[in-house]
Amino acid sequence: MLEGPPGDPDRPPLLFVHGLGHGAWCWEHWMPAAAEAGYPVYAVSLRGHGGSSGRLRTALLGQYVDDVVRTAASLPGPAVLVGHSMGGLVVQQALARYAAVAAVLVSPVPAHPALASLRTIARQHPLDALGIVVGRSLPLRAEYLFGELPPEDGRRHADRCGSESGVVQYQLLLHRPARPPLGGAPVLVLGTPDDRLVPIRGIRATARRYDADLVEFPGMGHDLMLDARWREPLDTMLRWLGTVDRSGAPT
Repeated sequence: MLEGPPGDPDRPPLLFVHGLGHGAWCWEHWMPAAAEAGYPVYAVSLRGHGGSSGRLRTALLGQYVDDVVRTAASLPGPAVLVGHSMGGLVVQQALARYAAVAAVLVSPVPAHPALASLRTIARQHPLDALGIVVGRSLPLRAEYLFGELPPEDGRRHADRCGSESGVVQYQLLLHRPARPPLGGAPVLVLGTPDDRLVPIRGIRATARRYDADLVEFPGMGHDLMLDARWREPLDTMLRWLGTVDRSGAPT
């Protein structure tokens, strides 16, 4: 687990959860900026990712949820869970077991089965979609992840990404919607209509499911936290968190 500098003890800690093939490193912009805003910040690398222990090849989605719930329970107080992409689905499932202060879903895998993502990938790179079907890890191409980042920066970030569990990729396509959040934690959803991995229609449906505020950032790519205008969705999240008190009730 990555930990930022000590924050304001009166503010809830933020626990960042990465997406498919990423690691805690992908929050390298958001963590320092959120810490500067006064929040205690932490980021988890799910088992088998980012140098963490555990076998990636046999990992299951439920085990990723276990990782997040266990990490959140170890923090100094009830946390805000922030999940990107696959991590957004992990956070949805963790909310059914962990009484979070709030949750932020960033370009999340939808609450419903993500078959639309497979179709979206197939239209761009048919062999990538076929690879998912036969159990190979999706290659995280820069064009999938970024909309505005200079090509050399996009390639550099994409090269930092690793593999994903083939079983988990199947589960993303076929999962059941998570149970409602324990304690009714409020939810914010951030997305982009130009996402080349998760169609915006599914992201909007997920926001409706959680009665969540939804803010979209046209032109940006799937990795909102690393694309050129990363500060815009982060500032949106920080403003929204300012309306949520420690008990999770909007103020």
